[in-house]
Amino acid sequence: MASHLEIWRPSGRELFSLTEHTATIGKTVTIGKAVTNAVSIDHDATVSRLHAVLENHGSAWSLRDIGSRNGTYVNGEKVAGERVLRSGDEVRIGKSRLVFWGRSRLDRAPDDEATRSVEPLAAPPRLTPRELDVLLALCRPLVSTDAFPEAASTRQMALELVVTDAAVKQHLQNMYDKFGIPMEGDRRVRLANEALRRGAVTLAMLREQH
Repeated sequence: MASHLEIWRPSGRELFSLTEHTATIGKTVTIGKAVTNAVSIDHDATVSRLHAVLENHGSAWSLRDIGSRNGTYVNGEKVAGERVLRSGDEVRIGKSRLVFWGRSRLDRAPDDEATRSVEPLAAPPRLTPRELDVLLALCRPLVSTDAFPEAASTRQMALELVVTDAAVKQHLQNMYDKFGIPMEGDRRVRLANEALRRGAVTLAMLREQH
């Protein structure tokens, strides 16, 4: 399955093909403010000239911070050393948001090796009307005027939907199960990314609601 980075810039979303880069340039992808990087984030003053490096290991991609000024984060957790990425991981470089999409050895079952290259994009699971309301509230900040939007917090969703935090958490838990969101990291971020990727929520729906 092809791997790519989804880069969120003030002007909108941009896709960078990691698979094509590996095939034509090499297995290392540098990220930073300098225009000489494979992925240049020159609009963000909080990004270091050489901030982080992605490396292809054949069966997986890993991410390393290169002594950056403001750190590198995956699903809200600061990267110390090297971090193997899973599909749907949100990467924060300074204040900039990137999402890694691809399939690694950590994302598949042991007997899935033979079929992984032809696996189609899974359709979104069936959601109840209330689950969809929660999902829209979760993703709605992504179409805000903020240059670096964040998925909504549990409290923000509860206030918007006029329900308790506990009710929101229960709906989120149900959707974590339905979308197959892993236990580690910021599961809200993963859920928002997966919902957008699989079409359960579209930018058109969010703009209409907004």
